Amino acid sequence: MQYEKELNAALEAGLKAKATVMKYYHEGFHVEIKGDNSPVTEADKASDKIIRDYLGERFPDYAFLTEESVDNKDRLKNDYVRIIDPVDGTEDFVHKDDMFTINIALAYKHKVVLGVVFIPATGDIYYGVEGSGSFKIHDGNTTKIHVNDKLTDLTVLTSVYHPAIKDVKTIEKYKDRIKHVKKIGSSIKGCYIAEGKAEITYRFEDGTKEWDTAAFQAVVENAGGLVIKFNGQPIEYNREDVYNRDGYIVLNRRENFLI
Repeated sequence: MQYEKELNAALEAGLKAKATVMKYYHEGFHVEIKGDNSPVTEADKASDKIIRDYLGERFPDYAFLTEESVDNKDRLKNDYVRIIDPVDGTEDFVHKDDMFTINIALAYKHKVVLGVVFIPATGDIYYGVEGSGSFKIHDGNTTKIHVNDKLTDLTVLTSVYHPAIKDVKTIEKYKDRIKHVKKIGSSIKGCYIAEGKAEITYRFEDGTKEWDTAAFQAVVENAGGLVIKFNGQPIEYNREDVYNRDGYIVLNRRENFLI
């Protein structure tokens, strides 16, 4: 498997981070509000350090882009960059709804080639590797996953804490094909589409950043799905501006590009 060493290291780093994150989850934490008005806890910071230290020791030549560390723009000169969200869905973490993740991705020349999404509360792990497909680890068993082929009776996944009026209007516009709406947190939405549990999720706003999408994009794309901007182009990575300013849509099939 291509990127096998990088995948194994990401799995090991994520499991170490998961143990610490869940310790805070059960034993308590303080919430701070960052400059962009988003929450952060000790779990975010500890997870970030664990992952950076573990992967940095094993791949010292790879750059990092993480939510909780200062952005070193030297990464722009590096073909390889690790893109990390140490706790994706911090609001879910704070509300203790179990729908938060740990995201670890690798981009090569602006394309995400590997992504691992951990769901600490359930123990499930999703990963996708370029050229090898996407997989789910559940109760220690690894299963290959793939998007479904549905074009009707569609399920749209929406955000729990960031509802969008445009989501509602779009779902209403295509109500002949969109029949179900479910609220799911963080990167789990992308993983569920990769697994065939749903078909679409929208993000019309420009508030997400590279670390929010990189890991699940690898899972979705290598499961046969798409993560694309509303102009139809895929999201690229290791950009100077880390915001996903064009928004994005996650799909099981291009025929479901309903906007």
